[in-house]
Amino acid sequence: MKKVTINKNDAAQRLDKFITKYMPRLPQGMLYKGLRKNCVRVNGKHVKDGKFVLSEGDELTLYFADEFFDGESSFTKGRSDIDVVYEDENIILINKPAGIVVHADDKGTSDTLLGRMQSYLYEKGEYDPKNEHSFSPAFCNRLDRGTSGIIIGAKNAEALRVLNEKIKSREIKKYYLAICEGVTDKSGTLTAFLTRGDKIVTVKDHSTDGAKEIRTKYKTLAVRGDYSLIEVELLTGRTHQIRAQMAHIGHPLAGDRKYGAKTGKKMQLASYKLRFDFSTDGGVLNYMAGMEFTSEPDFSKTFLTAKS
Repeated sequence: MKKVTINKNDAAQRLDKFITKYMPRLPQGMLYKGLRKNCVRVNGKHVKDGKFVLSEGDELTLYFADEFFDGESSFTKGRSDIDVVYEDENIILINKPAGIVVHADDKGTSDTLLGRMQSYLYEKGEYDPKNEHSFSPAFCNRLDRGTSGIIIGAKNAEALRVLNEKIKSREIKKYYLAICEGVTDKSGTLTAFLTRGDKIVTVKDHSTDGAKEIRTKYKTLAVRGDYSLIEVELLTGRTHQIRAQMAHIGHPLAGDRKYGAKTGKKMQLASYKLRFDFSTDGGVLNYMAGMEFTSEPDFSKTFLTAKS
């Protein structure tokens, strides 16, 4: 049996969701059986409904075997060197270098951008894993290992909820810079259908079973010989969308051998601009409405100053 006091980052979520995060070893079947059998009490009262929404200050009493409760936090402080583009009490924007993974992968990579961000906030005293039951600072978007640029981190649960909602409703605009093989049209809006595979995705002009529509808007900023520098706005957000869709029209990103590039050793793709284009209330992040952040990569600066 354990007693847990709900803090600010635990509040405003469903009881069953909280218990799932707090007790990851507890099987789902046992969780819902426990709810029915008076194993979960809120402020001393039996609560059967897993949809019950928790409030800050609520006291939970959980009657489950000790083996289902985690011990110490799994957080281990590591490297904390990050390039901060913007930061306040709710969010942090980080300029991710190419070559580092955002989250742990199936190769067992221990040095991740998430780990660096959490270690950075731990050093600042803004993240104490011992005092958190269900939340840890998290990223709201992802970038491939080979992609550089701005990534959005949430420092608290409310900011995370708002950011996820705004990304889903396309109220945060994301722009990329990329160098492609060949001379691209001046501008265009591409529509196709993407199917995920094991390690790559497939793009076709017509819909197939399991495919999802993708839309990508681009404009050509400069041409140097057989290469084009383009700005891309994602109108949908799918895995490898820019890489696969540009390859599909015959302009793979330079260095992106996975999707057919014939030249280059390093992919040239960066998330260089974010605009918080809120059209609805932003809650705790309402002050971000209209703000824009940029971080131009070195490869675009070099391309623009090179001779044709």
